[in-house]
Amino acid sequence: MLFHSMAFAIFLPVVFLVYWLLPHRFRWALLLLSSCYFYMSWNVGYIVLILFTTLVSYTSARMIEGAGTRKKKRICVASTLTVSLGILFFFKYYNFFAFSLTETLQRLAIELHPKTLAVIVPVGISFYTFQTLSYVIDVYRGNVRAEHHFGKYAAFITFFPQLVAGPIERSGNLLPQIQERKRFDYDQASYGILLMVWGFFKKLVVADNLAIHVDAIYENINNYTGLPLVVAALFFSLQIYCDFSGYSDIAIGTAKLFGIDLMTNFRSPYYSASIKEFWSRWHISLSSWFRDYVYIPLGGSRVGKVRYAINTMVTFLASGLWHGAAWTYVYWGGVHGMAQIFERHLTPGGGKVEQNIKHTIFWWGRVLIVFLLVSAAWILFRAENMGTVIYIFQNMWKGIGQFESYWKNGIQQLGFGLVEPYLLGWVIFILAIFDYLSLRRDVILSIRKLPVLLRWCIYVAALLTVVILSPTDSSKEFIYFQF
Repeated sequence: MLFHSMAFAIFLPVVFLVYWLLPHRFRWALLLLSSCYFYMSWNVGYIVLILFTTLVSYTSARMIEGAGTRKKKRICVASTLTVSLGILFFFKYYNFFAFSLTETLQRLAIELHPKTLAVIVPVGISFYTFQTLSYVIDVYRGNVRAEHHFGKYAAFITFFPQLVAGPIERSGNLLPQIQERKRFDYDQASYGILLMVWGFFKKLVVADNLAIHVDAIYENINNYTGLPLVVAALFFSLQIYCDFSGYSDIAIGTAKLFGIDLMTNFRSPYYSASIKEFWSRWHISLSSWFRDYVYIPLGGSRVGKVRYAINTMVTFLASGLWHGAAWTYVYWGGVHGMAQIFERHLTPGGGKVEQNIKHTIFWWGRVLIVFLLVSAAWILFRAENMGTVIYIFQNMWKGIGQFESYWKNGIQQLGFGLVEPYLLGWVIFILAIFDYLSLRRDVILSIRKLPVLLRWCIYVAALLTVVILSPTDSSKEFIYFQF
């Protein structure tokens, strides 16, 4: 059930009305049942998988709480990691590692014919697996207490707004909100609706319109050289940002309808003046997860240069692999890891941005450089294989010595209509202004403080923009559903 589907347009109002009509003691049950229904709309059978993972983590946390020795607690954590990551490996990574092992052995003249699995990766498995693991580890560390009510814990893991693509919530934030008694808050709900509209704008108007050109080029990559390859790389940078942050905005806005505040997942990441800052603004729930449960336990940055480099690379390689079962994702993570290492040791301030340079020409220059570096790395993320990556980098600047020809031929290959470039430019401009203003203020809150007539003109204009400029085929899934 996609957020931008008619099914969700019916599902959400029904759940919303029933939720606020029900007595407090039954609301967790409604959230659990509706979340299970939401998840089963993709594949009925995989509800068993998520409930099993939930049961394993719930039981482990209870056992950790009752364990008398640290050794027993460690056994419980290790068992949970083995089971949960084992399930994730089976569904998402088995074929990848089987093929990789086969190719490696063939180069050594050793024949191997492993069996492959004809299974569909359960939607959201990486997200809810990490959510259960963080809960168990937090209980082990003593950061939170084990939840004794299985139904409420299950509602926390399966909470439908963030179930399939995050944010990856911590139990310390979301679980108490599911349990606490609430009264309907009009301001919170109306803010949530406005945030959802902004999310739909980013997904349907920006991401899906850019996807038309990105997909056309990447699906026939050998037919293009020069400018179209550059445009595809830049368009994909904006597409993946608007697609994923759009999902997060819709998820966070939906949760607010139920009186629940989810963590912020994006903070204008393309206005970062360093790679380090980019990762503090991009997919924050995942970045903070790897920081707290991988990077810091390895020793973090308070170690020697070599150890710091190892810790950073392990973290980013694992992050790349988390995104997908392909070497291109691993290389993408490795590029960002190396970028952070070089940035720490070779740039003034080690990647930290001083307050006094922000919004200056020097700052804008750094922002542009970081955006271009991140966009270049996204080519690894989008490409089907390394052959495609190599082709793009070899051919994207082909003919640029004759710039006029490079430009004219590129525009012709892109096949833009008369109006399309102006519409795309306009919506990207709106996105850029909104994100820039968001660096200093809550833009939605600022709009709500405007005079009634002005703010309602903005609301109506936003809705009409989403309706009119959304592609005819608006059934395209969110990119991060595959992870």
